[in-house]
Amino acid sequence: MKFGKVTNPEQIDFTLPTDHPETEVVFQQYKNDSTPSIYIGCAKWNKQDLKGFYPRGTKDELQYYSSQFNAIELNATFYRMFPAEQFEKWRDKTPEGFKFFPKITQEISHWKRLQATEALVDLYLYNASHLKDKLGTIFLQMHGNFSPKDFDRVVQFVEFWPKEVALSVEFRHTDWFNDEKVANELYHLLQENNIANTLVDTAGRRDIMHMRMTNNEAFIRYVGANHESDYARLDDWVDRLEHWISSGLQNIHFFIHQNLEVESPLLAAYFTKKLNERLGTKLLIPKTITTPPKPQTLF
Repeated sequence: MKFGKVTNPEQIDFTLPTDHPETEVVFQQYKNDSTPSIYIGCAKWNKQDLKGFYPRGTKDELQYYSSQFNAIELNATFYRMFPAEQFEKWRDKTPEGFKFFPKITQEISHWKRLQATEALVDLYLYNASHLKDKLGTIFLQMHGNFSPKDFDRVVQFVEFWPKEVALSVEFRHTDWFNDEKVANELYHLLQENNIANTLVDTAGRRDIMHMRMTNNEAFIRYVGANHESDYARLDDWVDRLEHWISSGLQNIHFFIHQNLEVESPLLAAYFTKKLNERLGTKLLIPKTITTPPKPQTLF
């Protein structure tokens, strides 16, 4: 992921902002004694991207990937509309308990920009539904130039979206978060419709770190900078997620990217191990990379 890439990550203040005051109010509605549901993964399973992760001789990358992680942020579905049969094949290759979190096709988000997309949404959902119990939250990522002037399109999209299908939405235009009136209207819309407010942690876009959760799901897209600070940043996320769980959060979906996909599995393994130690969970740690080496500084 190149979004928010910088050439000088050592100069970035990666401190996580304080929570929006309404975030804890939202979580308190769901507080109980049940064990939180946590899914951690990368954005892709392509061997060319995840260099060094696959054992020599691996023939089926998805089968191996899904034996080591419990989730994938399925970015491939952004670039084309896959048929139902392809979703069935992905489902059949993966073990029980594994989940896919597919990205909505760019034809809906970037080309049509949410305008007159009902038929496309229906087709996309029909195809994706063939994942059955392995379908996780679907996420919609809007273009960075999609601004609040088209708020009415967001309202129409949300109202059309079937309430039984989990959705998370990512906005990148700064005015969605830095115009207080717009932000509050957006948060209210998402909260009233039980839609997650995607959070992207990336170096060059600290302005969109809204820290405002809108339902019982933290859908977090973490972008490492290929810098030694990537690990310390994950430590901070362990602290924040522990606090959110104590406040009532029950669903964590955490997907790890890098500007150059060199160590994403290493970062995921490190993060999973830290969560297990802190929370007492027993999440699977990728067995081939349980002890991350000292990260290489690429800048």
